[in-house]
Order: sequence, then C-alpha cells, then structure tokens
Amino acid sequence: MKQLQLQAGFSKGFLWGGATAANQIEGAYNEGGKGLSTSDYAAYKDPYATGKVDNFTFNVTSKELAEYKENPEKYLFPKRWGIDFYHRYKEDIALMAEMGFKTFRISISWARIFPTGLESEPNEEGLAFYDKVFDECAKYGIEPLVTMSHYEMPITLTEKYNGWVSRELIPLFEKYVRVILTRYKSKVKYWITFNEMNMNLNSLYTGAGVLEDLIAPEDKLQATYQASHHQFLASALAVKACKEIIPDAQIGCMINQIESYALTTKPEDQLQALKSNQLNMFYPDVQARGEYPTYMARYFADNDIHVVMEEGDEEILREGVVDYVAISYYMSHVTEAREDAAKLAGSFDSPIKNEHLELSQWDWPIDPIGLRISLMKLYDRYEKPLFVCENGLGAKDELTEDGKIHDDYRIDYIRQHVEQMKEAIKDGVDLMGYTTWGCIDLISCGTSQMSKRYGFIYVDQDDEGNGSLERYRKDSFYWYKEVIESNGENL
Repeated sequence: MKQLQLQAGFSKGFLWGGATAANQIEGAYNEGGKGLSTSDYAAYKDPYATGKVDNFTFNVTSKELAEYKENPEKYLFPKRWGIDFYHRYKEDIALMAEMGFKTFRISISWARIFPTGLESEPNEEGLAFYDKVFDECAKYGIEPLVTMSHYEMPITLTEKYNGWVSRELIPLFEKYVRVILTRYKSKVKYWITFNEMNMNLNSLYTGAGVLEDLIAPEDKLQATYQASHHQFLASALAVKACKEIIPDAQIGCMINQIESYALTTKPEDQLQALKSNQLNMFYPDVQARGEYPTYMARYFADNDIHVVMEEGDEEILREGVVDYVAISYYMSHVTEAREDAAKLAGSFDSPIKNEHLELSQWDWPIDPIGLRISLMKLYDRYEKPLFVCENGLGAKDELTEDGKIHDDYRIDYIRQHVEQMKEAIKDGVDLMGYTTWGCIDLISCGTSQMSKRYGFIYVDQDDEGNGSLERYRKDSFYWYKEVIESNGENL
C-alpha cells in the first residue's frame, strides 16, 4: 500500500522567480543580426482613444502587414524597443538576484537565431547574446527556464508559408531547437516548447503566425486545428531532441489555463462547462499523454474538421511526451449553454461576468481559488509535475516624486494566489515552481502598452517609448523578496 503523506508547504527546491518573453523585453529588433518577427508587427493603437482598454493587438491582416512594411514610420511598434533588456540584462538580472530568484523564465527569439528561419546556419551573434544572459543567471545561481517559442516567429515564415498551417515549419523549427539545445546544454535544464499553445483558439496570428484573412471564414477552425497539429509534432520532436541532447533536462508544455464555471446548476450549463474545459485541456492532453483524446472525435465531426495526419505522426506524438505541464493563470471564466459557447471557450475573457469576483483595471476577473481548482484538476488528470509559470496583475502604477511605487494591490493579488498554491500542494499537487508575470515591467502582449504594468521593478517608459528607462524597486519587490526567503511562509 502506498504511504500517503501530507506536504504542508512548498518543497525545499521550489523554483521561485519571474517570467518574461523576448519580444516584450529585449528590444534591439535590428541589432545583432536579428531578423524581424511576427511580434515586431504588433502596432500600438491607443486604447483610450476609443474608450476601450482591452484593444488587443493580437491580430494582423495581410493588408496591415503590407501597410506596416511600406510605411513603418507611421506606426508605433513598442515590442521593437521593449525595455532594452538586450543592453541592460546585467542590471535586470542583478535586481532579480536581489529578490532571491531561483529561476528566471525567458524565451529565445527564433528570429535572433535564424533571422528568416530559412538559413542553414544560425546567427552567431544571437547565440552569443543568450550565452551572456545565461552566464549572468549562473553567476547568481538562477536557473533559466527557457521557452523555445513564445508568440513569435521570423516574419518570413508567415509571409512564405502562412505560419504553422504549413507542415514546412516542422523541420525548420526542429533545426532551430536542436541548435539551441546543443548550444545551451550545459546552461539550461528547464525548457518549455510553446507558450500558451491553446491560445491558437483565440488568435492564430499570435499563437501560430497565421494571417487569418488569407483563410476563408468557414475554414478558420480547420486551419486552427491543422496548425495546432503541426505544433504538436514540432513540440514532440523538440522533446525527443531534448532527451537526446540533455538527458537530465526537464521539458514541458504550457497552456493558458482557462477554468470554466457553469453559469447555473442547469445540467446543460454544467455540460457546457465540461466541454469548454475539454477544449483547453485538449492541448496538454496531446502533449502529456501522447495521443489525441477521444472526446475530440465528436467535436471534429460536429465542426467538419479533418486534421491531415501523415504516416508516423502518431508515433512522433507518443515518443514526445512532456515531463511536466506548465500553465499561465490569470482568471476563470463563466460559460452557459448557448450558440457561441465553443467560441467563448477559446476566448481570453468571457463576456459572461462572475458577480462574485472583483475585476482588475483591465476588467479581468480576479479568482485565486480558481488557481487551486485548476491545479487540482490538472494534477488529477496527468499525475505529472505542474509549474505556474505566469500569474500576475496588470495595473497602472504611479511613480512618486521620491521614486517609490506603492503597489499594495499587486501584493494582495499575488499573496492570495500563493496561498491557494500552498493549499493545492496540501491537496496533493506536485508543484515545481512559480514565476510571476512579468517580474519587470514590459510591453503588454495583448495591447502593446507599457502602462499596463505587472512587474516588481518599475521601468520609466510610457506607451510611446518616452522615458529614462531607469529601474525602480516597487513595494512588491521587497515583499516578494521576503516570500522567497521564507519559501512561501511569510505572506
């Protein structure tokens, strides 16, 4: 009989830290031999001009892309300048070390290694840059947690192949992956293949580099799942390569965890909540189990989806099962039995509001208990270690005249979520680590704003790129430092 033992808190080796993405912090879009990526064409559109603070910049059409390329000076592309991490990485990593980070989640820009994605040899300047970043982390005993693909690819691959709808990207990605695994095999032990892969349901441009206007509306779902299949294969091949090149490494998949609650106790609403959760769980189901779940057969049939698979694909998926499942968690959703229910399941924010939850300044519901529910469900489902590698509060911070930022709201938000992670561990969940998003202020993924701040470290820059770029420690900086020092006991 298996001996059951209650774990009261975070493990001794728990990986506390923070998370970022290359396209939101690095800048230097035209330095070091880097090619342009899809994220370099996310133009900033002032949301306050329209009165909408959630004016997402996820989707770019072929017409917009042509306009941006013809007249780039007419548009603001904040991700091109980021927060200048490319030149300030030593300063920023030192600040993270001051907080006591055990791990730092960062992504590698594919376009910095292979500028167009088509080159036969990698860009040495790009490889050398990440060498320096990882060496700086090692200097402080910080373990890098590296995402191979975080919402960007060389723009050439979107123009030539329309992104992941084409199977041609699989060998190109595998080439890139084998290069970075080989180069950093002695420096990186924790990897993630694709960031929030289930966000393909929300935006093919962001998640799969696909210009959706080139696809007929009636073919959108077909393209979504075909692109996802190609990414599944690429992920599995990356796992296989990792096991060959760095046998002692840990490599995982990642989703944006969207926990769906039923609006009412009506059986129809309860059933829809289950189906909505299945659509999101589909992604780790494939990557953590190595095969397509049976429930998707009916979904594909009902929606006339025919995923093209080649001989050998099933074997690749079986051989490329991940070691752990990582999630981002920001909110829960409410769903009900209605015509657009399946579409809402893939949306980042449900229009059906939960009257029991407070909202952030960007109208995102705040639900710490939803994180505990998610962790319990995921661990029950896979019995693999879990990693919360994104969680945080976007807010408009105020820098005082004496250089202070009093962000009690952020401290309260993170405290509540850490408390629920601790409860999940008591419930039996094997949790590897926690990296808040984004540990230093960065360019927002969805809105391309700087004013939507998440960090413990304030960066003096506005939405138009003006500012000194000086770094300031927020109140939350000192609070999180205490949390890490106490291994989650001092909340």
